[in-house]
Amino acid sequence: MPGRRLTRQDRREIAAGLRDGHTYAAIARRLGRPTSTVTREVMRNGGPADYHADRAHQAGKRVVRRRTTHEPAAPSPDGAGLAGRDPRVVEDVSAHITDLFVRSGLQRMAARVLAALLTTDSGSLTSAELVRRLGVSPAAVSKAVGLLEAMGVVHRRRDTRRRAERYAIGDDVWFQAIMAGARTDTRIAAASARSAQALGPATPAGARLENLSRFLHRVSEDLVRSAEHWGRVYFTRPPAG
Repeated sequence: MPGRRLTRQDRREIAAGLRDGHTYAAIARRLGRPTSTVTREVMRNGGPADYHADRAHQAGKRVVRRRTTHEPAAPSPDGAGLAGRDPRVVEDVSAHITDLFVRSGLQRMAARVLAALLTTDSGSLTSAELVRRLGVSPAAVSKAVGLLEAMGVVHRRRDTRRRAERYAIGDDVWFQAIMAGARTDTRIAAASARSAQALGPATPAGARLENLSRFLHRVSEDLVRSAEHWGRVYFTRPPAG
């Protein structure tokens, strides 16, 4: 039954699947559960590298006890951005997006922050809101936001009503990410060209670096042109390059 609570044995199956390198989807199929259930369970309990079945089971029992002795807190209307949606659905979506980001190479805490912002209607949250939503420390949020700022996908803006900074993403977040990636590729292309000259373009290593430089340069040019074109099509304002 997909709706039943995870048992200790379920959690041991999850831990075994993680050790064997199985995907969340494969583990979920074996348990007869939604993938989002397994993803959320692992993320709440240390992530794939630090998931322990018995520890996770004890944590799950504590959560159940709290739910049975306290009224559930209503979602915060200011900044939570749920717009009447079931918080569990939003959490499932966030967990799935986070997993995809982590698999693409993004650091887990940064992935969680980015997923939280993407699934918030306003597209922005304060540090305190992120701390409450993710159940982490302010320092963890600050470090993750710093990484996302360096990538060009998150920016800060002052909330004068609350006297706090809001961390925000724009509708053109993927445009900005693509452009940042293109700039990185351009720098690698330039460095490869210089290295090819230093080693000698006639040498195997020099020829390899020269080909890499030309490839990255051409691909970056095509990518920037395409991103600028589709950015004008899909965004309300032409994104700034």
